[in-house]
Amino acid sequence: MRHGMRHGMSSRERVLATLRHREPDRVPFDLSSTPVTGIHRVAYRRLRTALGLPDREPVVWHLMQQLAWVEDDVHDALETDARGLRPGPPSSWELRTTEDADYVYYTDEWGITRRTQRVDGYYYDLCTPPLSGAASVTDIERHPFPDPVDAGRFAGLREQAERVRAEGRVFVLGGISAGMLEMGHFLRGFDNFLCDLAGDRALAEAICEEVLDLKMRYWDKALRLLGGLVDVVQEGDDYGGQSRLLIAPPVWREVFKPRLARLFAHIKRLAPHVFIFFHSCGSIREIIPDLIEVGADILNPVQVSAAGMDTRELKRDFGRDVAFWGGGVDTQRVLPCGTPREVREEVKRRLDDLAPGGGFVFNAVHNIQADVPPENILAMRETVREHGRYR
Repeated sequence: MRHGMRHGMSSRERVLATLRHREPDRVPFDLSSTPVTGIHRVAYRRLRTALGLPDREPVVWHLMQQLAWVEDDVHDALETDARGLRPGPPSSWELRTTEDADYVYYTDEWGITRRTQRVDGYYYDLCTPPLSGAASVTDIERHPFPDPVDAGRFAGLREQAERVRAEGRVFVLGGISAGMLEMGHFLRGFDNFLCDLAGDRALAEAICEEVLDLKMRYWDKALRLLGGLVDVVQEGDDYGGQSRLLIAPPVWREVFKPRLARLFAHIKRLAPHVFIFFHSCGSIREIIPDLIEVGADILNPVQVSAAGMDTRELKRDFGRDVAFWGGGVDTQRVLPCGTPREVREEVKRRLDDLAPGGGFVFNAVHNIQADVPPENILAMRETVREHGRYR
């Protein structure tokens, strides 16, 4: 790597420099600043043991994905550079679970019911979409959508943001929900919503408008409340499959692109200084220019195993216009199934591809899953320490 900035930077200075496409002293490292850069509770517990830290039951901060809250001692041991929070549920909502012989169930604030296996369940999967029987736009409008500005959402957010700033780390604030396509899937069911996009566009767009409105109202209050304490805002949607987009590009450009443009412009009006972190899994190369056009500053997770997502080519073609947060190691095969040596080689390759010129925050491709051995996580981190310095 080329000669970078002076050593001794704070974590926040390091991340902000790289997001401005400058080379800091070393590549920044993230674990768990967002719900798409975290670690499953099973892997987290094993990691604590491998680090020689006290064993204790993880606090789960993202129920559906079963992500562990990463504690201060792990942040310090791994020398992370970013921390974050997502808003809480409205104060009127209370987590209640029910069980049968096979599953544990809960219904979230949107009315979406999910379930996990009673024995060895790793995630909560979609079970009952509340709008599966909707037949008209009126049915969508009558649904009891949650309050995006309820006081419960913001409890403790400012205090945590101030703490992160005092630590010298970047603070990432999450959004109120998944993106419009994902929420359409969750509210209507996957088959129904995809059919809506093809055959009942008005119904599909009514859901998108409801979700967009709630997002904009949330960001209005959140960014007015937290002001300059927020460095990065995290939004996302899952547009890509393993080999192509989940929906035809013209449909994406008609339905989702203009609404993302409205959302991102709204965020930038409220907080011009923030960087917009946008997550989309899968093969999305075809719409990366569109995401840049509407205002995404950061692309995550850079799913390197998907078609068209070669890191060297992405950096060459888009590295001047967007930063990459993720893509540091493949999580479909290498991180869970490879040897520590294979992990090291993969990490070196991704650093060589993505780090030159700045614009790269190291994170694995999406969350570290339950089956990832701790020795591979440590091999990943040590390789970033050894090979992620700018000279």
